[in-house]
Amino acid sequence: MRLELLKGSIEKDLKLFINMFSPIEAESPTIVVDNCTGAPFFECHIKAKSLLDNSTLDVPLDPESQGEYRANRDVVEDNAAFLQMKKDACNKRAFSNIIAEFTLSYDKKHPLKIIGGQHRYLAIKEAHEKGIDEWHGIKIYFGLNKTQRLDVQLISNTNIAVSGDLLDRMYETVKGPELRTWCQMVGLLDKKQDFADKKERGGSITVRGARSFVLSFFEGKKFDSNNYDKINPNPMLAKTGGLDESWEEFKTANPEFWKDKDLIEAGKEFAELNRAQYEAIANKTGSLEFAEKALSYSVLTSWAYIAGLLVNNKVRLKRHYSLSKRSNTDPLNTAALARGRHKTDPENYRGLGARTDVKDRGRLCELFFLQTEKGEGITSALVDAAIKKYHAKLAMLEAEEAESKL
Repeated sequence: MRLELLKGSIEKDLKLFINMFSPIEAESPTIVVDNCTGAPFFECHIKAKSLLDNSTLDVPLDPESQGEYRANRDVVEDNAAFLQMKKDACNKRAFSNIIAEFTLSYDKKHPLKIIGGQHRYLAIKEAHEKGIDEWHGIKIYFGLNKTQRLDVQLISNTNIAVSGDLLDRMYETVKGPELRTWCQMVGLLDKKQDFADKKERGGSITVRGARSFVLSFFEGKKFDSNNYDKINPNPMLAKTGGLDESWEEFKTANPEFWKDKDLIEAGKEFAELNRAQYEAIANKTGSLEFAEKALSYSVLTSWAYIAGLLVNNKVRLKRHYSLSKRSNTDPLNTAALARGRHKTDPENYRGLGARTDVKDRGRLCELFFLQTEKGEGITSALVDAAIKKYHAKLAMLEAEEAESKL
């Protein structure tokens, strides 16, 4: 619908909007009507300063009778995608798909009411405070009645959640195929198979899982296994849903990490452990939780950390890798892991491998390292000893640190 065909208040509002905001499309504005509700809108591009000076995020859902309820969702300040968005805005990125209503019926100081894209809006605002004034795409609604307004606000604040794992896969794909190639090479992915877009039972390994394995392996490789009693193990759990600076720094320092022979061997051995665990459990009990225990982030990172730690201790490394070759029906002895607990654990603690916190990853490191003393597999007694040894080690290291400050 062309501007010259519009009549009444919408034509008046559109002209007023153009005069106030000077959009790129001012010479030939086009109103489009949403066939679902009849709501008219105009898509255009305006400068950041003009947008920010005349708009507000403080928008009620129903200004006539429910002015206390806001249209916008809470801003998630620490969301990885939002942090990346702010960086992009400071690098002069032009954003689009900001949704707003142009109305002077309330809050005349801010004729533009932002009801969708508030994270982009705030990123633009932060960049503008640093002197950046770019053109941004915005969808402007005019002359909305109550039903139309509520509909627009609803669809503007409803989205299909993009999983962090999918974002990781997208970022990794853009960076290059090395991580995927390594996973396919060692058997963590089939040939031509891609990473999972969401961590779930029965799915393939995620980008986060693969990154965590690599980071943990090389973290463990930094230390001498002969001094393990003095080491507080710290398997690395990669971030998800955005840029992981630790991963990027690692790749910069190790551009050909995926060719590392020790890492390749560790990857193949872990893939074999994962296969053996799955086949031993899934076909008999049907419990995917126990069958896929090797892929839990706490087990995966701790196993990789100890593999890296033992690279120069071939005897113990062989025992570490022997877990997948044991003849028992459950290589990781998931029943023993599930029963493992410390006196400080809460009532709802479900055993080793059920959580991903530093404590559980550290406990599992002690278990895997302790297992390599004899290489006779995981037992309930070994699990209990490993948990107690981990907490005793932490206490000792804390005491030594305190003493060093005297």
